[in-house]
Amino acid sequence: MLNANDNKEEFYSRFFDQLSQSQSWPGIYLFKFIVKSESDNLIKLKSIFSEKKAFFYEKKSSKKNFTSLSIKVNLNSPKEVIEIYKVCSKLKGIIAL
Repeated sequence: MLNANDNKEEFYSRFFDQLSQSQSWPGIYLFKFIVKSESDNLIKLKSIFSEKKAFFYEKKSSKKNFTSLSIKVNLNSPKEVIEIYKVCSKLKGIIAL
């Protein structure tokens, strides 16, 4: 019987392979998230990238309930991408695209 962590590790393993094959490293990676506009998670997401030279682009939904956050950042490897997604996944109420 598989537990949720096994499924996550299997997902991240496949994702690692896809990232390795889809682009050269180091390289620029584009993260995309959707966050409730009134949530503190927008600030928290940005803080995850504070030590990297990241470019942020925000766009509010038509009713301004949600904010789309795109983040372009130069990373060294697929492992680094996955580590960031794992940190971001700990924030409640965000959607990673």
